[in-house]
Amino acid sequence: MNVSETIDVLNAISVLREQGRPMALATIISVKGSTYRRPGARLLVPDEGASVGNLSGGCLEGEVEDLGRRVMASGESQLTFYDLTADDEVIWGWGLGCNGAIEVFVEPAERAAEVAETLRDAIENERAVAIATVLTCSSPDVPVGTRLLVRPNEDRSGSTGVVALDDELEMRAGDALLSGRTEAVTVAISGYEVRAFIESVLPPLRMLVCGAGHDAISVVKLASELGWRTVVVDDRPEFLDRSRFPGASELVEAQPSEAAAGAGSDRRCYALVMSHNYLRDRDYLKSFLGSDVSYIGMLGPQPRTERLLADLATEGMVPSSERLSVIHGPAGLDLGSEGPEEIAVAIVAEILAVARAREGGYLRDRSGTIHDHLEHAQS
Repeated sequence: MNVSETIDVLNAISVLREQGRPMALATIISVKGSTYRRPGARLLVPDEGASVGNLSGGCLEGEVEDLGRRVMASGESQLTFYDLTADDEVIWGWGLGCNGAIEVFVEPAERAAEVAETLRDAIENERAVAIATVLTCSSPDVPVGTRLLVRPNEDRSGSTGVVALDDELEMRAGDALLSGRTEAVTVAISGYEVRAFIESVLPPLRMLVCGAGHDAISVVKLASELGWRTVVVDDRPEFLDRSRFPGASELVEAQPSEAAAGAGSDRRCYALVMSHNYLRDRDYLKSFLGSDVSYIGMLGPQPRTERLLADLATEGMVPSSERLSVIHGPAGLDLGSEGPEEIAVAIVAEILAVARAREGGYLRDRSGTIHDHLEHAQS
C-alpha cells in the first residue's frame, strides 16, 4: 500500500462524505503481465471534479471514471476487466499498449466510506488488518461488497451471513496477513462459490533516524512524504526542534545506548545511525543490534562500521550472522549521491528495497514482470 497516496484518498473521502456528495471507489483486484500499479491501488471518483489516486498512470483513469459515475447512479458495485495487452490502437482508441491486464472493483459511496474507516484505523493506529471483500457469489444470499475484517489476536468483524464461509475467509485472510499478500481468491464451501479480494494492510514502515543534525532534515522530509512513520532520536534536546522536522511523527530524547527502547523498535522498524560522532554511533549500533529492527543503516565508510563492530566485540558483544546481515554500512544505494538531499534519496531507496525484498538494481535487468515476487520483509 502506498501510504501517502492512500491518505490522500482517505482525506478526499472524508471531505466528500461531510458534503454529502456521491462518489465511487475503484480498487485494483488483480493484474496480469506488466502493469503500472498492483492490487490494492485505488482511485476515488467524485461526482464532479478531479479524481484522487491512480490506477494505471493515465491509461485507464478516464474509463474508470466513467464507470464510477455509472456506479454512483445505480448504487451497485461493479467488477470489470481491462485487457491492455494488444498493441494496436483499437483499445479505447488510444493505443495504450501497456502489455498488462487489470481487474478493477468499483463500489459506491457507502462502501467507500466503510473501507476508508478501516484503512484510516490501520494507518493512524498502526493496526494490521486483512480485509476480505466479496466480489462475486453464486447465490444472492451473500451480497457483493460484503466485508470481513481480520486483525491479529482479535475476533473478526463483519459477516457474509454464512458461518462456514466466514470461517474460510477468516482463515484465508489470516494467512494472507502473515505473509503480507494481497490477492483475489475463490472459495467454494457449503454450496456457495465466492470470489473475494483479500487485502493485507500493514502499518506504515517506521524509520528511526538517530542523530538530529542538518543532514537528517532531508531524510526525515523524504521519508515522511512517503507516509512512513519517522521518529527522530537524539540525546541533545536543543536539536529536537519541531520546526526542523515538521514531518516527523515523534521526536524522542534518549541516550544513544537506550535508543531502541526509547523509540520503540520491532521488525517493521528501520534504523538509520547518523550522529557523525563515533562514540554516539557505537552506542546506537549496540542498542539496535540488541533489538529486532530489520535494518540498521550506518553513515560513513565501511571501515568505520567494521571498527565500530570490533569495538563492540571487545565489550563482549558479538552479533549473530543474522543480526550482522541487517547492517548496511555505508547506508544507501550506489547512486553517486552528493549533498544531503541526494544522499537522503539513496538511503530511503535502499530502505524501500530492503522492505520489499528487492536488490535495488536496474529494472531493465529484471526477468519477468516488474512486480513479480513482491514481498514485505517485515511481518
